Amino acid sequence: MTSTLRTSTLKTLTVPLDVDSASGGLPSFLVRDDVLCWSRRENGLVGFGELARFTATGPDRFLEADIWWRHLILEAEISDALEIPGTGPVAFGSFAFSKTSPHLSRLILPEIVVGIRDGRAWLTQLTLDDAELTEAGALAALRRWVPSGNPAPAELATDSPATADAAVGPQGGTAVGHALSGRQATLASGSLSEADWMQAVADGVAEIRTGKLEKLVLARDILATLPDGVRASGVLRELAARYRECWTYGVDGLVGATPEMLIQVEGRTAQARVLAGTLDRRDAEGVDGSPMAYAERVLAGSEKQRHEHEIAIQSLTTQLAPFSEAMNAHSEPFILELPNVWHLASDVKAELADIEGHVPTCLALINALHPTAAVCGTPTLVAGALIRRLEHMDRGPYAGPVGWLDGAGNGEWGIALRGAVIEDSHTVRLYAGCGVVEGSLPEAELAETWAKFRPMLESLGIRS
Repeated sequence: MTSTLRTSTLKTLTVPLDVDSASGGLPSFLVRDDVLCWSRRENGLVGFGELARFTATGPDRFLEADIWWRHLILEAEISDALEIPGTGPVAFGSFAFSKTSPHLSRLILPEIVVGIRDGRAWLTQLTLDDAELTEAGALAALRRWVPSGNPAPAELATDSPATADAAVGPQGGTAVGHALSGRQATLASGSLSEADWMQAVADGVAEIRTGKLEKLVLARDILATLPDGVRASGVLRELAARYRECWTYGVDGLVGATPEMLIQVEGRTAQARVLAGTLDRRDAEGVDGSPMAYAERVLAGSEKQRHEHEIAIQSLTTQLAPFSEAMNAHSEPFILELPNVWHLASDVKAELADIEGHVPTCLALINALHPTAAVCGTPTLVAGALIRRLEHMDRGPYAGPVGWLDGAGNGEWGIALRGAVIEDSHTVRLYAGCGVVEGSLPEAELAETWAKFRPMLESLGIRS
């Protein structure tokens, strides 16, 4: 556990921001590659700069981060004219999937935060110095990070990576030619080749048939190399524009657009969105009837998909129950329609219990919920050990919690899916996984990973 925090008291000032200056929505502020981002439907938070950072590894990483955050805000001087979720002191965070991973989980305290929510916009300046915070000073600080004359989102999109044609997919090629520059982007297998990963799926199915576990989630990685370079800001803008129903996230080179909310807390209300069961939208091409009717028939009508989804719901509600005084979930899952896939989805809502005078914090809930069956399997300990044996890779932050929390106890934490880690200015490592149950077929699971890679490939300018 490490922290860069100095001993000074945290001071924050939150003031309304002229909505006209944010008329393009939150994506109009995604102009720097070091931006911290959490965005959905043009709402959310972006952060600039870094005042302090907390890092940790191991099984207690969530609780250690929680202690650090609560200590930081305990004596903070907070001036907040709005007092809505996301105002006041805010930290962005990303946590390793595995308790055994050496990857550093982190909370980052920014210098400036811009927020937009339901037509209201605000600006928060944070400092550990003794200087007086003023509205004029906060606006001047924002201009230092985001210069005046900031282009609108449509104009910003023109500097995204050059579009490339790619023959990628199961057993597909790895060379990609950039249409505009003529230079070659390449895709390469990561920890396992496609054949080896399909064997891992087969081995996982064999373990399930012994009765040791019900479900296993196996992931794989691929490496994209782009000679013309990759810009995190361009990737985030592309994802925010294409996947508006997802939560676009960016923390320290971890970028993506997740459709799955691990936990959202507003006051005493907690919500989650659980996904399990996937259908590639390309599978509906040429079928009779409407695509949505096809999705309902194939997903909702599939015993395998329903079983996988029910396991994920039970995993979440069982772990959330001790912290709740009331809870409800959809009696039937709904079809979540995304540009690349359909999912079976369920929303869960809970009223948090007052335990010994305190409502559980976001990070305390994450400590209890992660990893869910949707990203690990069940039973958790058996599935986790099998993942380490079969995947032959460290997931790092992939499938770990990513999001933000504020000083009032509010926060939004998604699961870092449909994402990638920008390893350097030319190299991006993409991750995708699948839920494996007794009826899983390795070839079908491999095809599903390519469908889930598609959002990141598109954002990099690689058509698949």
